[in-house]
Amino acid sequence: MTYNFDERLQRRGTCSEKWDTGQELFGDPDVLPLWVADMDFRCAPAIVQAVTERAKLGIYGYTSRPKEYLEAITGWLERRHNWNVHSSWLTDTPGVVPALSTAVQVLTEPGDPVILQSPVYNPFYDVIRNNGREVAENPLILEDGRYRMDYEHLESLMQDGAKLMLLCSPHNPGGRVWTREELERVGELCLKYGVKVVSDEIHCDLVFAEYRHLPFASLSEAHAGITITCAAPSKTFNIPGLATAYTIIPNVAIRKQFSERIKAQAIGSLNFFGPTATIAAYTQSEEWLDAVLIYIRANRDFAVAYLAEHLPAVDPVLSEGTYLLWVDCRALGWKKAEMKQVMYKEAKIAFTEGSIYGQNGEGFLRINLACPRSLLEEALERFCTAVAAHQA
Repeated sequence: MTYNFDERLQRRGTCSEKWDTGQELFGDPDVLPLWVADMDFRCAPAIVQAVTERAKLGIYGYTSRPKEYLEAITGWLERRHNWNVHSSWLTDTPGVVPALSTAVQVLTEPGDPVILQSPVYNPFYDVIRNNGREVAENPLILEDGRYRMDYEHLESLMQDGAKLMLLCSPHNPGGRVWTREELERVGELCLKYGVKVVSDEIHCDLVFAEYRHLPFASLSEAHAGITITCAAPSKTFNIPGLATAYTIIPNVAIRKQFSERIKAQAIGSLNFFGPTATIAAYTQSEEWLDAVLIYIRANRDFAVAYLAEHLPAVDPVLSEGTYLLWVDCRALGWKKAEMKQVMYKEAKIAFTEGSIYGQNGEGFLRINLACPRSLLEEALERFCTAVAAHQA
């Protein structure tokens, strides 16, 4: 089957967070949005059909947890990631961020330090601070256009008492797909110092062909015993509005604690469309995913080449996975206010300004590549033109 990823769908006026909040967020309703991480592609046909048929029932009641839903998840993880997950390890959540927050509550006490590796997905900071914990930052090192972990500093944070690490794998916004060696070094330290790991693996399926995502908990039984893995079909198949996600927790005691906290917060019920969409995604939409990955990779290469030609002062970090491009704009010499002025007011585009991902994200931009090529080109053209005019 062929898919038309070049089609520009009309999303304005559809209650789209991405397309209908320009005035509120950027001061202009017509800003071209390439910021929040959802795709501007039509979902896989099997998902559209399954959700449409589900909607035709005309009664949108409370939803059970069908066996087919659990089998779809475990089958997908085994097929795509060579990970044999037992269905009893799965717990449903409305999203990965609520799961991260719940995990922080379960695995730490107020005031405890929690490790993250910046620049990183901004809700990592929120789930630590909003739960009364302290951020223990292990800044990633950008070297030769690629991020690497600082294991010495990571170990020092563990020696200082941190007992939980939030791992972003693949990494958002840096686009790294961590290797077995890198993950094993993290795991070795965690096992040595008794540190638990919450691994956000929502981008696990969005990995380019020459790379392979390795679930942290799949490294060994010992790693599985200290890990809560957070995942979902939402990023992979562009269904974040259906609020369907899950955690994988092999450790019985941790799973019991986590499940009890989910029940206490009353956030464990399934979305009416969630299981239906998940089953269609994981059992009938693999071909669509393979096709969209080829398109996104071509978008990445196009954007890198376009910036090299039209704005060589900036330096894209070549992503290995995700549909995000992290661009080093520090050579422009702008603080975040000036960066936003050029984007929102002069170029009338919205990439994500990097300081929200941590102090060492200032001077960077994150671009969403999951859009039709013409839309990406228009946004890049506007940005490069505005930068040139601003510097003149």
